[in-house]
Amino acid sequence: MTRLEDESLLEKYQLPKGSMQLVDQEFSKKLTGATEDLNRQQASGGSAANTIHGLARLGVDTGFIGKVGEDKLGTFFLEDMKQAGIDPHLLKSQTDSGRAIALVSPDSERTFATFLGAAVELSPEDLTPQLFEGYQYLHLEGYLIQNHELMKRAFELAREKGLQVSLDLASFNVVEANLDFLSTFVSEYVDILFANEEEAKAFTGKEPEEALDELSRLCDIAIVKVGKDGSFIKRGREKHQIRPISAQPVDTTGAGDAYAAGFLYGLVHHKELDRCGSIGSVLAGKVIEVVGAKMDESKWNEIEALMH
Repeated sequence: MTRLEDESLLEKYQLPKGSMQLVDQEFSKKLTGATEDLNRQQASGGSAANTIHGLARLGVDTGFIGKVGEDKLGTFFLEDMKQAGIDPHLLKSQTDSGRAIALVSPDSERTFATFLGAAVELSPEDLTPQLFEGYQYLHLEGYLIQNHELMKRAFELAREKGLQVSLDLASFNVVEANLDFLSTFVSEYVDILFANEEEAKAFTGKEPEEALDELSRLCDIAIVKVGKDGSFIKRGREKHQIRPISAQPVDTTGAGDAYAAGFLYGLVHHKELDRCGSIGSVLAGKVIEVVGAKMDESKWNEIEALMH
């Protein structure tokens, strides 16, 4: 997590503001060196991991499937999962662990330069039916979309075990690059679909509410997040507009992931859709008041008070 003083670094390294760009290890090391004098901190993350951390903190039994290197970052990630009360199903690799450099602009927008490392080696063969036993929901991040066979294997095993499938589209450029695959995939496998307005537009070519209507025809529940304007939710003919909570934004990293955590928490506890959305808004509104996707105890106390 790196706080930028201005956006010149984004221009220098040709990183489109607000996007997630895949980079190689050499580029990642170069960018790490270029930002060593800036205000930065290390935290375990990743879109789905952030969502799972949020659910675990809210008291939901969770697990996480992934692959890490046998290095300091891999150990850091594993121990952080355990401390959060998450059951980590982490395979090991000789490749270095992945690292996402999050560059946070002065206006709180974040841009990612991501070296996938060992994470990209997770394969369909690594997934077994046993990994999915005892769970109600499978939540996947859109960054996995490039690995079509892995996604299909995960969804098929989830279906076999009776899990509901949740997908967060994750980034507009990922959607644009995999549009044909996504169109078929969402309609065949996905029950719950999360998108922000840019991702929804990349998927449908339409503005938020029209995009919501189109996405809701492909899955059971569609959610389109519209930043400071809140979110829209639709299931069949049921439709809700959810207001955001009042917040003082510092860094938008993890806002969508936190929203998904709150929303899924609501579903796990059989809440009405608008209630699920409201809980999502509470988590999203609080996480943008801190740097990074992790919140301290005081923030979680605020969340629990607002939820009640």
